[in-house]
Amino acid sequence: MVVVAIPIFNGFTALDAIGPYEVLHRIPGVRVEFVSETAGLYLADDGHLRVEAPVCFEQVPSPDVLVVPGGLVKNLPLTNKAFLDYIVKVHKTSLYTTSVCTGALLLGAAGILHGLKGTTHWAAFDNLASYGVTPVHQRYIRQGKIIMSAGVSAGIDSNLEVAALLADETMAKAVQLSIEYDPQPPFDSGSVGKASKEVVDLAREITEALPSLQDQ
Repeated sequence: MVVVAIPIFNGFTALDAIGPYEVLHRIPGVRVEFVSETAGLYLADDGHLRVEAPVCFEQVPSPDVLVVPGGLVKNLPLTNKAFLDYIVKVHKTSLYTTSVCTGALLLGAAGILHGLKGTTHWAAFDNLASYGVTPVHQRYIRQGKIIMSAGVSAGIDSNLEVAALLADETMAKAVQLSIEYDPQPPFDSGSVGKASKEVVDLAREITEALPSLQDQ
């Protein structure tokens, strides 16, 4: 049995965690666990959606795969010693240590990214660089056993790669079809390089309007 741990916290971005979950739990022989410092319900970044972490870090001490979701920078547990220690401990023995969106900042705060190239949400590139990482505009990037994805929905892409690594390409393709992941958005505005300044500015406003939840 391959165990995947997704550590959550108040203010995490829901799709950062749920996207990878939908991919990985469909692979035969894979069990996905939502974990946190203490077991319980955690608020997503809208302040309303709740996801349960039924087990704490100590109950899943050495998962095979770690998938760290992100959220607004103000909501990330960047100074939470227990959270960062868990990342460090798991990384020592994991097959793959991965992040989605600003989850890369948590890997950086844990000290495991210095000197690497990396990606995260476009609005957090400067934050990522502060951890000694060279930010790159890629949907996802793999360096050894560390895999980082760009913002939110990119976690589906990166975890299809994880699915292929854990099983094989045929299984990953079957999972992709199972979730009917065949994006055909009505607008070509899904990256900062494609969007107009007006759209970029509005996207920042929408994001910054989300509540601060880390202390709840």
